Amino acid sequence: MRQLLIKVKPNAPKTKIISENGNELVVAVHTPPENNKANIELIKFLSKKFGAEVRIVRGLKGKNKVVAIG
Repeated sequence: MRQLLIKVKPNAPKTKIISENGNELVVAVHTPPENNKANIELIKFLSKKFGAEVRIVRGLKGKNKVVAIG
């Protein structure tokens, strides 16, 4: 299982990876950070990108998160 550090930028025009630096990603998410919507969008996006199960390990309520892939 691989872990990544993610910085989320909600309310973006499009969901995409803005920058990638080794084990750290900055991801723009289209949805707002209300009612867990940004987290759900992030998980769906990363699951498609990596083709594996993704879960948030730390940072459910903040912009900085740790996610586990695999």
